[in-house]
Amino acid sequence: MSTATDPLLETAADVHSVDLAITGMTCASCSARIERNLGKIEGVEASVNLATEKATVRHPDSVDVDQLIATVESSGYGATVIEPESRLAPPTHTPIARADLQRRAIVAGALALVVVVLAMGPWDFAANPWLQWLLTTPVVAWAAWPFHRSAYLNARHLASTMDTLVSLGVSAAYLWSFVTLVTGGGQDGHYYFETAAVITAFLLGGRWLEARSKDEGRSALTDLMDVGSKGVAVQRIDSRTRATTEVLLPLDELQVGDHFIVRPGEKVATDGLIIDGTSSIDTSLVTGESVPVDVRSGDTVDAGTVNTSGRLIVEATAVGSDTTYSQIVRLVEQAQTGKADVQRLADRVSAVFVPVVLGLALLTFIGWWIGSGSATTAIGVAVTVLIIACPCALGLATPMALLVGTSRGAQRGVLIKGPQVLEDTRRIDTLVLDKTGTITTGIAQVTDLAASPGLHPAAVLTAAAAVESGSEHPIARAIVRRALDKGIKIPAIRDFDNLPGAGAVATIKDTRVTVGRADLFDEVPAELSTLERSGTTVFVGWDGIARGALTVADEVRETSGDAIRALRAEGLQVWLLSGDNEHNATTIAAQVGIDPEHVVADVRPQDKHDVIERLQQEGRVVAMVGDGVNDAAAIVKADLGMAMGTGTDVAMESADIVLVHADLESVPRAIALSRETLKVIKQNLGWAFGYNIAAIPLAMAGLLNPMIAGAAMALSSVLVVLNSLRLRGAIDD
Repeated sequence: MSTATDPLLETAADVHSVDLAITGMTCASCSARIERNLGKIEGVEASVNLATEKATVRHPDSVDVDQLIATVESSGYGATVIEPESRLAPPTHTPIARADLQRRAIVAGALALVVVVLAMGPWDFAANPWLQWLLTTPVVAWAAWPFHRSAYLNARHLASTMDTLVSLGVSAAYLWSFVTLVTGGGQDGHYYFETAAVITAFLLGGRWLEARSKDEGRSALTDLMDVGSKGVAVQRIDSRTRATTEVLLPLDELQVGDHFIVRPGEKVATDGLIIDGTSSIDTSLVTGESVPVDVRSGDTVDAGTVNTSGRLIVEATAVGSDTTYSQIVRLVEQAQTGKADVQRLADRVSAVFVPVVLGLALLTFIGWWIGSGSATTAIGVAVTVLIIACPCALGLATPMALLVGTSRGAQRGVLIKGPQVLEDTRRIDTLVLDKTGTITTGIAQVTDLAASPGLHPAAVLTAAAAVESGSEHPIARAIVRRALDKGIKIPAIRDFDNLPGAGAVATIKDTRVTVGRADLFDEVPAELSTLERSGTTVFVGWDGIARGALTVADEVRETSGDAIRALRAEGLQVWLLSGDNEHNATTIAAQVGIDPEHVVADVRPQDKHDVIERLQQEGRVVAMVGDGVNDAAAIVKADLGMAMGTGTDVAMESADIVLVHADLESVPRAIALSRETLKVIKQNLGWAFGYNIAAIPLAMAGLLNPMIAGAAMALSSVLVVLNSLRLRGAIDD
């Protein structure tokens, strides 16, 4: 019987997994072709991620890695094995370099502008067409080379993509113009050098935008891995003197059982058990807990959490890919696989469109040659078919709408990462919200203050702030900050005594004042002990009697309630997921109008990911809004991931949409913009395809000439641009 283990390492005794770095992919049809060809090998399952340029392949013992690589290479792409590495280290394979595309687009744009001026202006001199040829040649030969290379590689394998259309269109316009020029046909005809140059410049700009979006999406994992600790101070015992020393080691050299030191402000290097020391651990990056957790000897800590105060000695219990933090990285990798992409529509159609156009051009040439008896006439009509079919509008349809839509979104505080995020926005029916930093501010502060009868609340706050001024605990800092905000002069203290995990004691003038948990006092008046509060409550008192109470919690954002009510009014089901305890989570939910049955508390990152998956399995289309590392896997797993711009870089890089403003009112705004942008993209694609379908028969009938074809092609691009510009008025208040 086989034993199931980690699916990223080994799924059964005779089934293994290997990660391959793939080179040469340019569109979704490329990744689909690799998946399809690898899947033809018996027992092999492959998942190819275009954004990360990586294939995760499961294969039996009977298939070796060399065979997998050979299959990828026979498909027209490159493949190398990604060696195992720490899940807390950035990936080593090289991402797509969009700088090259940017250089090509800039050069093509500059030269195309000059060619257009020469072609369209009243410049009637003999050298004009030769200047156009001279300036267009580097555009077609060098700037458009990525399109030509991709078209050639696909043609070798009897396949076609968008690059095939671009290469054919640019080459047809250039070669027809060049033949016309050298044969002297330009006196009665028209040169289309500007067409070839402008097409190249436009489409390189679009390709650069696509590459930038892919790089930003791919950087989520790199940023997530970068958040972890890179080095660790490990205790070593000198074999000769038996003295204990500290040795600074790279994280990948840390072993299970090692004792390592975590000083105040440092991140915990790996999962472990505290063997000495007391402190407060900020777990918000991993668990979402809004208030730091007090820890002492015997407690466990997770990699990626932050030690806020005391010095800790921790025994490593898990390292590398076994840590909680590394499992979050793994979840993000898994969730990224298979993201929908609206650009696949164009690739799927172009796979059929290109051979159809080639066949029609060939039939046109044969028909006109037979019908007219003139090969020249036949060639002219056939080239017109190719020019009219050039996918300029098709190439602009997605990036132009995306450019305008994202620019408008940026003005309104909504950052859309790329066209792939728009697929499911119009079908979103469920919205899942993180609590800390999303519905709430994510900053601990005093939210409630109570005093015993006869004692002014300001006196309670003054006494508490004085004692807590000697502590580094986040709750203490919140109390001190509240007192300073109120203009209170904090009195001096003496004989301060920290009570780890319980509170603190200090002398103010001649009174010994205690601040902390209820069990530090002999008596807690009923009016203080029975108060229902959301957050962490500390008591203040002296002579063994609690005289006041302060609650430190995460405050609800002012706009959260109105935003959630607006979303529910649109028919969206709103859920709350939180690493906080159930009482705090349900209290916050009640304040903002979320139904209790839609609240899931005490969740770990894996739980958030699983809740999203469960909702999707129930047939719901889910959007997830969060702000921390703990939300990253759930954000990517969701059909639409959103991150608050005030959150961590990891959450923002993992998300499909970043909400710049720290309020939930940006969520309905983001959904509206996404849906409108997707609508415009589909209108553009519909026009681009419809234009070709209508224009090609006219070209085949000889009712168009290359000049009219070029003008029609330019008009189609103008219409796509104008339609995209409508997005400038989207999501107005």
